[in-house]
Amino acid sequence: VQAEDAPGYTVVSTEAEGVVLEPETLGQQLLGIRVGGRALAPGEQIRIVYGAGLQGARADRYAERESRFWIAVDGDGDGVRRLLPDSPVVEVGPGPPARMVLTVPSVARPGEVLPLTLAVLDAVGNAWPVIEGDLALAATGGASLPESVALSPEDRGRVVVEVTAAAEGTVSIEAHGPSTLNGVSNPLVVSPTLPRVYWGDLHGHSGLSDGTGTPEDYYRYARDIAALDVAALTDHDHWGMETLSESPELWEGIREQARAFQEPGRFVTLLGYEWTSWLHGHRHVLYFTDEGQVLSSVDPAFESPLQLWDALRGQPALTVAHHTAGGPIATNWQIPPDPELEPVTEVSSVHGSSEAPDSPRVIYSPVEGHFARDALDRGYRLGFVGSGDGHDGHPGLSHLASPNGGLVAILAVELTRAGILEALRSRRVYATNGPRIVLHVTLAGELM
Repeated sequence: VQAEDAPGYTVVSTEAEGVVLEPETLGQQLLGIRVGGRALAPGEQIRIVYGAGLQGARADRYAERESRFWIAVDGDGDGVRRLLPDSPVVEVGPGPPARMVLTVPSVARPGEVLPLTLAVLDAVGNAWPVIEGDLALAATGGASLPESVALSPEDRGRVVVEVTAAAEGTVSIEAHGPSTLNGVSNPLVVSPTLPRVYWGDLHGHSGLSDGTGTPEDYYRYARDIAALDVAALTDHDHWGMETLSESPELWEGIREQARAFQEPGRFVTLLGYEWTSWLHGHRHVLYFTDEGQVLSSVDPAFESPLQLWDALRGQPALTVAHHTAGGPIATNWQIPPDPELEPVTEVSSVHGSSEAPDSPRVIYSPVEGHFARDALDRGYRLGFVGSGDGHDGHPGLSHLASPNGGLVAILAVELTRAGILEALRSRRVYATNGPRIVLHVTLAGELM
């Protein structure tokens, strides 16, 4: 960028005598600096001031810890650069409070005590702003809860309130807070017989590939802000400044966080990654234990879906094809989904809908014949799931800052990894593009 009044204008300098620096904008997020005149000697420095112009620096849109400024050096001029392991990081904080999200379980039994999660967010869904004040609460339908709850600065905009389900029926809860902060919960259906509905986001990215934030913060947002029941972090196998397929320590870090946040009965984590094939389409791989390998799509041993399924067979694992009907790449439906390892397909995410050409908010760059309805017409038996494919660090709420999103409703017998796996394999699931819609379907008394 040459104009000093442009956002992110950067100044490069050095005090090393005889060294000439030639900065150049190589891409939208890539600055190159050629060192000429002579080589830098040990101890000599290059000073880079980002935001030195009239508009200052531009922060990321999404709040995150460890937002990294990657620096790579081609020390011998052979055209191959190497990342500096100590590339600097900054912390990006949330904006001012702008919206409130209320989340309660979708189905409860009469007399059951439930958690109501209230989260104050900024305009694009970033969490943990500092806010203080009282929230007035009210329920329509058969439920009781406190008339108000206080938010202290230490709460960082998040509090949990106990709600008691009373009479059968549908309950909605409203909250009114400081200034114009108001919110309405998802529907709560109180019934002695309806199956439990567990909500999951099985597809999203962190800063380890092309997303936002750390694996720890990803799972914390999923559990504490979006109040999900099930979550999976699925960073790319071979995409990112450092890649999972070539960096075992990154994969181990994801495994550690999946283990740390796993709490059967309250919050289920799934170990996962995205198999990023530009030939056959993208799939995320989900493991239902603490163990699992990154089987990269650029490895000749796993470069086709058939090879991937052969390597996964016999394990408690599933694959899910996503953005199947278009951008950024459509799924190769000529290879039939493995009935054991791929019983469901993702029809909604931030990319749009892959259900059918006439569905709302259809995916960008659609390819004729690649929608989920086309797969059904081929005779494939598939359940439908939604998941965010979010890159903003907001699993479960990616639809807040995008035109579309995705969630999966899972009708599981128990909230455990084994219970979730059984429900997915049985296709007792349905998809939404973000809202927690309660849907009950039976045929001759049998569940979907």
